[in-house]
Amino acid sequence: MKKVMIIALIPLLMTVACEQGTKKEGKVKNERLHYPEARRCDQVDEYFGVKVPDPYRWLENDTSEETEAWVKAENEVTEAYLSKIPYRDKIRKRLEELWNYPKMSAPWKEGGLYFFAKNSGLQNQSVYYMMHDLEEEPQAVLDPNKFSEDGTVALSAFGVSHDGRYLGYGISRAGSDWREFFVKDLQSGKVLDDHLRWIKFSGLSWFGDGFFYSRYRKPEKGRELVAANLHNKVYYHKAGTSQEDDRLIYEDPDHPEWGFYPSVTRDERFLVLTVTRSTSGNALYVKDLLKKDAPFVKLVDNFDHDYWVVAHHAGGLLIMTNEGAPRYRLLVVPDDHLSMQYATEILPENEKEVLQSVTLGGGKLIARYMKDAHSAVRVYEPDGTYLSDIPLPGIGTVSSFNADPDDTVAFYSFTSFTFPSVVYRYDLKNNRSEVYFKPDIDFNFDDYVTEQVFYPSKDSTMIPMFIVHRKDMKRDGKNPTLLYGYGGFNISLTPSFSISRLIWLENGGVYVVANLRGGGEYGEEWHQAGTKMHKQNVFDDFIAAAEYLIREKITSPDYLAIQGGSNGGLLIGAVVNQRPDLFRVALPAVGVMDMLRYHKFTIGRYWAADYGTSEDSQEMFEYLYHYSPLHNIRSGREYPAMLITTADHDDRVVPAHSFKYAATLQHTCQGNNPILIRIETRAGHGGGKPTSMILDEAADIYSFVFWNMGIKPKY
Repeated sequence: MKKVMIIALIPLLMTVACEQGTKKEGKVKNERLHYPEARRCDQVDEYFGVKVPDPYRWLENDTSEETEAWVKAENEVTEAYLSKIPYRDKIRKRLEELWNYPKMSAPWKEGGLYFFAKNSGLQNQSVYYMMHDLEEEPQAVLDPNKFSEDGTVALSAFGVSHDGRYLGYGISRAGSDWREFFVKDLQSGKVLDDHLRWIKFSGLSWFGDGFFYSRYRKPEKGRELVAANLHNKVYYHKAGTSQEDDRLIYEDPDHPEWGFYPSVTRDERFLVLTVTRSTSGNALYVKDLLKKDAPFVKLVDNFDHDYWVVAHHAGGLLIMTNEGAPRYRLLVVPDDHLSMQYATEILPENEKEVLQSVTLGGGKLIARYMKDAHSAVRVYEPDGTYLSDIPLPGIGTVSSFNADPDDTVAFYSFTSFTFPSVVYRYDLKNNRSEVYFKPDIDFNFDDYVTEQVFYPSKDSTMIPMFIVHRKDMKRDGKNPTLLYGYGGFNISLTPSFSISRLIWLENGGVYVVANLRGGGEYGEEWHQAGTKMHKQNVFDDFIAAAEYLIREKITSPDYLAIQGGSNGGLLIGAVVNQRPDLFRVALPAVGVMDMLRYHKFTIGRYWAADYGTSEDSQEMFEYLYHYSPLHNIRSGREYPAMLITTADHDDRVVPAHSFKYAATLQHTCQGNNPILIRIETRAGHGGGKPTSMILDEAADIYSFVFWNMGIKPKY
């Protein structure tokens, strides 16, 4: 999941308004907000005999003059509101102070060279460096800050040829999922003339002096950000040539909705196609590149489970899967008998932990597991014999583990809520880690603690939740609390570090992450328990989290804010409809708000595995219609103060979701709380945002929350 002003079309100040109430200590002043009037049309759709009005259908046309005028008018109202918050600029300044520290990725090895990314502090994008060995001075090999003056062109792919000569890289403009690929000769330092376009959801995988990738047809002009992405094809591109000369490797015209992700094993023996039609389950095809004109062998030809190739090693393909193992296991398929019927098990399913990844390094298998939503890492022999655990600094997340099959030196990053990302160098021979890079931040992390609790949901299922707070927190119900959730697509919320979150913590805030069903924290069964006809479980889990925090006197409805993005934006939209009384502030970001039409845009059809669609059956339609955030806004409710955020180049969850949602809320608005929408220009679903844009948005969000809770920050 993922503008020419015509003032006459949309009068800016109309009678549609909500009154902002006075909050504690008089910090929130009475002020009437006048929202831009959005034209209501007579569009009505019929689903299984049920007529459903869609009065803001015209807002789905993101390039129309009328939509552009509405966007401009809404941003003006939002900016006018935020600009009156007296400490907004001070929060922005403090964010910049906190953000200004060096950040570094864990190094990785490709083509006999070491690479890593580093940001000196406030650079809009991280710079990529190269070293021939770990002792030499790094040299900058690619600086994405030079792609554009405002930082809105970001790096989206990075791949080095196996001989270390070429770098292939992708860029994304203004946050769009569309990618453009380029090639740089690492020996000469020259960027070649290669320019590949209309690529989405594909990396570049080197084979010889070229790479495999997949792309779509060129979309119709004006519909680049909304049209359905169909007819994905796999190509081979040779460095130094035109895209027009690329060789077609694979297509399936009978299934235009399928997608293909090509990858090559590190030894260049096999081309692997991961075939998808949704976000869950994939087929798996492999082609022997050593045999001329070898056909693709369909190892898996259905979409019932997940499979991905870890490596080709010792005459076999190592494959991770949740087939027969909801928490995943590792298999090996012999390369002389390419069939799953010959697969043997190396790492069986762990009944208490989820296998997240396996890396081949120094002749060993490094397996990253997740236990109760935090990381554990173990080392095995290639035959699955257990050797040792890798000791970690505490409860947190190993976000990457980079190793070379023939090298005994590896690197990994570890982070937690109050533990900035630290890079460790790991000695595979001696099972010893040492700090390779540690950031220095002007913040006393020793004053804070992270608790993990388990609370009962509506159906008594126990849900894990992390609570981050000052050690001296009083349980008096008056702590400003920010509750975050997602609950979908098998995505796990593990401990992570956010520099902007320190603003919240140092002002007495409590930060909470609930590990809702629909995620992957306990494997595929946990995921499925929050999908389709079970989606209400996700909302119940989140509501129960809020009730727990209130019951335990950590906070109260006057001091509770909720936040989520994308599928998490859907979550926030649904729960404020169902229990608006629980929350003071709601922050839905780039949310899926129209559950009846989401599958009609870009890649939205892929989400049907989690959601189902309004066209599947009458039962599925009725279920979606019952919780769809857009369709369950009711007058007479006191909604929380809401700051809806989206972006004009979001082509994953198209901004029409948030546009229609905001217009409907503002039209229906009852009570004293503001309903605002902040629409970022030249940005997308979230990835690749420049630092300056991230800081601006964070300052606006925290200012809005503090202001509507009646809390004055200490700045």
